Amino acid sequence: MTDKQLPKNLQPNESLQPNESHQETENLPDLAKRHFFKRLAMVGATGAAAVTGVSAAVEATKAKPSWGGSSFMDAMGDLFQDHYTRMSDEEMTAALDRIIRKAKRKFGVDINCEDTKAMPDTYFGYALNLSKCRGYRECVEGCIRENNQGRDSQVQYIRVLEMDEGDPNLEHSDHYYDPATVPMKGKYYLPVQCMQCDNPPCVQACPVEATWMDKDGIVVIDYNWCIGCRMCMSACPYWARHFNWTEPEIAAEDLNPDTDFLGNRPRMKGVVEKCHFCIQRTRKGRQPACMEACPTGARVFGNLLDPKSDIRWILENKTVFRLKEELGTEPKFWYFTDEARART
Repeated sequence: MTDKQLPKNLQPNESLQPNESHQETENLPDLAKRHFFKRLAMVGATGAAAVTGVSAAVEATKAKPSWGGSSFMDAMGDLFQDHYTRMSDEEMTAALDRIIRKAKRKFGVDINCEDTKAMPDTYFGYALNLSKCRGYRECVEGCIRENNQGRDSQVQYIRVLEMDEGDPNLEHSDHYYDPATVPMKGKYYLPVQCMQCDNPPCVQACPVEATWMDKDGIVVIDYNWCIGCRMCMSACPYWARHFNWTEPEIAAEDLNPDTDFLGNRPRMKGVVEKCHFCIQRTRKGRQPACMEACPTGARVFGNLLDPKSDIRWILENKTVFRLKEELGTEPKFWYFTDEARART
């Protein structure tokens, strides 16, 4: 493939297992109550006024976005919202409706938000052909558009590292590279993102169990339950988690309206987010946005349990490797090249 101009706007254990009906699981740690009390404090200052004439006050504020951009009823719903794995179907429907109303108030856009379940007999994995990656970063741009990442904050789930030929040391890489054209002579390009580890240290580090590995192997986050302590970020050896220091800014015309509760719904200030294998797409049989955006066909995604899938063929016929395997995180993200596999 010929050289290509870089986009100008780019810089570079087992845990809770949700089931189909959000059945109750073990009680969350007491530290999870911090989230409750933190939000309760916002309401306490106006508690006396709320007690007097409650019915009239509720009716007057139902549609008025005066509670941090939400109506009174929606603010109360968010305040008392339970952990994802303990929510009933009715509670989930109410939570999705609140997300839709909040997006309408903030962006003036009608969005769809679903709670898409893991497909049966599915366990996702990813592979990337380093021989085909040219450093274009179109995967980064496609991911940003699909997953409603804040534009001003430069939150990006994928980072493409420019590496010197023959040097595998990630510490020597440059993910701010900006030459006139890519690929550069003497360089190769290595994209990194969440590795969707089978033994995820981020899950073990979270004190309130706001993140867990779901049935299909995707490590997900309940944004409403995240308390923003960033311990998961410290535990991740791949720098794959990102904290929203500010309210994510997205223009209304750039908002992707097809969203998912555990995926690309608009996030809030003070929570952590990361790659979730485009849960709103892949759990419906579609490709991740990064794979769809890649112009060189370097990315391979699929069901590890399907012996006829492309990902299984790669693992069985190519010499593959994973980043930092010695840590025991068991990433479900492999790298390979087009070089012939050595015969044994």
